[in-house]
Amino acid sequence: MSGAETHPPAAGPALFRPITIRGLEIRNRVWVPPLCQYSVTARDGVPHDWHLVHLGSMAAGGAGLVVAEATAVSPEGRISDHDTGLWNDEQAAAWSRIARFLRSQGAASGIQLAHAGRKASTWPEPMHRRDSQPLEEGGWTTVSASAIAFDGFREPVALDEAGIARVIDDFRAAAGRAARAGFDVVEVHAAHGYLVHQFLSPLSNRRTDRWGGTLENRARLLLEIVRAVRAEVGEAMPVFVRFSATDWVPGGWDEEQTALVARWAAAAGADFFDISTGGLVAAADIPVGPGYQAHFAEYVGERSDAPVSAVGRITNAAQAERLVAEGRADAVMFGKAMMRDPHFAMRAAHELGADTSMWAPQYLRARPEVNDGEW
Repeated sequence: MSGAETHPPAAGPALFRPITIRGLEIRNRVWVPPLCQYSVTARDGVPHDWHLVHLGSMAAGGAGLVVAEATAVSPEGRISDHDTGLWNDEQAAAWSRIARFLRSQGAASGIQLAHAGRKASTWPEPMHRRDSQPLEEGGWTTVSASAIAFDGFREPVALDEAGIARVIDDFRAAAGRAARAGFDVVEVHAAHGYLVHQFLSPLSNRRTDRWGGTLENRARLLLEIVRAVRAEVGEAMPVFVRFSATDWVPGGWDEEQTALVARWAAAAGADFFDISTGGLVAAADIPVGPGYQAHFAEYVGERSDAPVSAVGRITNAAQAERLVAEGRADAVMFGKAMMRDPHFAMRAAHELGADTSMWAPQYLRARPEVNDGEW
C-alpha cells in the first residue's frame, strides 16, 4: 500500500487542499460518491449521454474526484436491468468518453465495480418496487454466499468454488477495462448488502468451507478481489474499497471487523477506504441524522491506519470542513448535495474562502468575485 499523501499545510481551508494517492493528485477533498442512475434503457449496460452530463457537470462544478455509479462486473451482477456494466469492450468504450471529459475538467475520474449478489435482478429504482424481477419478466437467478434471501427477494443460489473463481475474475477483468478506458481510480464495492458484503457479514454468510465461518474466511473473497484487481491495474492506479462499517444489527458486521479487514485489504493492495453503513438488513433501525456515519469513518481510519472518506447527510461546507480539518476524514463524499447542485464544490469554495480557480472558463463571468460577492 502506498497510502495517501496530504500536502503540507497551506493557507485556506482543509477541504480544498490537494491529496495524493499512489501518485494521483486530487485537487480537493470534495468528492462525488457512486450514485446509481438506473438509466440504461437498452438493457446492455452501456452508459450514454445522461451519464456524461450527470457526472461531467459535477466535474465542471469543481469536484476533486467523481466516482461513477455501481457498475456491474457481469450481467448477473447488476442490481437491475437498467444498470451500467463493464463486462465487455463496448461498455468500456462508452465509459472512456466519460472518463476523458471528467479529466478535461480537472477532476480525477473513478468507477465503482460491483456485483449485487442476492440483491440483483430487482426493479429499477424509479419503479419504486423492492422485490425480485420475475424470471419471465426479464429477471435472472441470483447468487450469494449462502442460500439466504434478502427480505422480500427471491432465494439466491450459494456460489460454489467455480462460481467464486468467476466472480474474482470478473472483478479483475472489469478493473482492466476501467484502466484502459482511462479511469484514474477503481473502487471495489464491498458495502450496502451487495455480494462482497454478503460474504463479509455473518448474517448472510453461513458457509462452513474456506469462504465462511471465521473473519479471515469471510474476508477471503474481498481480499482475493483486491489482489486480483491490483495485479491487473498495476502499481500506479489507486484502488479504493467501499465498506458498510456496520449492519446496524446485533451479531452482524460491525466497525471493529471493518477496521481489521481494512488493514488486511491495505496489505493486499488497497489504498483508500470509502466508509458508509447498512444495506444488508432491510429492517435495520438506523439513527439517521446530520453526519450520522462520519464517526465510523473516523473509527476505521484510526484503527486501520489508512485514509478514509466520510459520507451520509453531510450537506454543507462548514460541516465537511470540520471533518477534514479535525483529521476525522481525509475527504468527504457528497451525494444528494451534488445532485441538488452539481456546482456544490464551487459554492463550498466560495463559502470557505478557498481558491476558486477550478471554475470552468465558460462560467467565469458568473463567479461571485465579479458579481459583488453574491452567490
